Amino acid sequence: MKTDLSNELRMIAGIDTFEFGAHNVDDLLQALEIWLNALCETLQSHRFVTRGLHAHSALAREAAAIDAAFHAHSRDCAQPWASLEAAQSLADSFDDKFMLLVFGKFNAGKSAFCNFIAERFVAHGKNARYFHVEAGRIVETSACFEEGATETTVRLQGVCLGEKLVLLDTPGLHSVVPENAALTQRFIESADGVIWLTSSTSPGQVQELDDLSRELHRNKPLLPVVTRSDEYDEDEIDGELVRRLCNKSEARRALQEADVQARAQEKLFSMGVSSALLKRPLSVSVHMAREQGFAPVAMNEAGFERLYAALHAIAGPALEYKRRKRAEVALHHLEENVLDALYASAQPLLLQMRNSAQRALAQLTEQQAQLSDAVCQRTLAALPDMLDAHAVERDVEGLVRALTTAIDETFPGCVREYLAEYDVVPDNVRLELSDSVRFEDIVIESGSANARVQEVIGVDYQRLHNASRQAVVVGVRQLAHEIAGQAHAAINQLLDQAAKLDDVLLESKARLMALKDEIRTHAA
Repeated sequence: MKTDLSNELRMIAGIDTFEFGAHNVDDLLQALEIWLNALCETLQSHRFVTRGLHAHSALAREAAAIDAAFHAHSRDCAQPWASLEAAQSLADSFDDKFMLLVFGKFNAGKSAFCNFIAERFVAHGKNARYFHVEAGRIVETSACFEEGATETTVRLQGVCLGEKLVLLDTPGLHSVVPENAALTQRFIESADGVIWLTSSTSPGQVQELDDLSRELHRNKPLLPVVTRSDEYDEDEIDGELVRRLCNKSEARRALQEADVQARAQEKLFSMGVSSALLKRPLSVSVHMAREQGFAPVAMNEAGFERLYAALHAIAGPALEYKRRKRAEVALHHLEENVLDALYASAQPLLLQMRNSAQRALAQLTEQQAQLSDAVCQRTLAALPDMLDAHAVERDVEGLVRALTTAIDETFPGCVREYLAEYDVVPDNVRLELSDSVRFEDIVIESGSANARVQEVIGVDYQRLHNASRQAVVVGVRQLAHEIAGQAHAAINQLLDQAAKLDDVLLESKARLMALKDEIRTHAA
């Protein structure tokens, strides 16, 4: 009677039958290139119009900084994807293989996990070829991965299993060696799916998923595996209590797996990642499977039958990702290295300029009042002398001309003093006096009641003084209002341009997100 194949045999045999034919994504790549060119043209052509502002003003300088940042970003956008070349080279080297990233912090047992899977492939007559990446090159080695309780992986390493499966064991992203994390981020792009190892001593530390944020947003499947799922138990042997290591009970494992799944789902939701990427967590114990000689019962009890079934199941979505990877790689570059970088540099500058503009608007009312008061004080200080100078001829029009000239000469200096950041052009002041207001004679009468004589002994210009003062105040305030209006318009012009720029960036982001959806559904 023929017995059913184990999940292990089914998975090992099934992987070699995988077909990696890529989808034709040339049209999508062209659409992404068109998007990039349109964005670069927008950035290159953008210039803030700072009419009404002096070049030395804070607002003009902030606008110029945004223009400079956009120009630099447009130049950087057109450069080769240097940051992804190494990862793409690695991916090309394994183009005909199914690649899984084994991720976890330093005590999750990544190296032991990879070595175990490799041992099982060899046990079934398959090759296990180890390699590591050195100076951007793939170097094959005969040694398996070093295992230990502390961080032992100091470089990207991997193992080719059979003809079509590759496990990438990366330096722990939580390693104390900074170069480890940088190296992992550099090559992580190559993977088609992610196995997240989390130790049963503290399973489901979901903050670790932050380091996988980019990969999860790239729609790669995620399989959580609880490692070291074993514990010490006490047993009586020959009348003595003996502590021995054994598999955790199914109930204990189920509780831990459910907890990992619940917290991982919550974390993915907070990250804006589809929970559909999350596969059902499972638990394994490499130690227990090895200790019992890889016997079928021991493999099953140690959780590896469930693991192999899960690996076989994850292959489907991972291969779909692989088939559209060319478009995904281009999309990732545009989304992360172009659009996200643009937002990271532009948004703080735009926010700073908006805040400066709002403060400038709030100050304008006070500055307008200060300007008006200063011009009035300096002009009215000369009013008595002007009245005296025109009193002999009773020349009201000459007085008005003198006041107008004084205001027109005083105003520009006060504008430079109180509105120094604005390049505004004051108009000529317009003073209006009533025709009934004029120089008035001071007359006295003499003689008898029958022969009264009037004699002019002086000039009274009290009414004319008051009227002139009022005309100056009204005229200067109107002129200050117009000047402040020009400054107000200059500020609002910047705010309007910033709002339009926001719209352009949002539209660019929306177009890229639409292309992302098209890429994700292209293979469906």
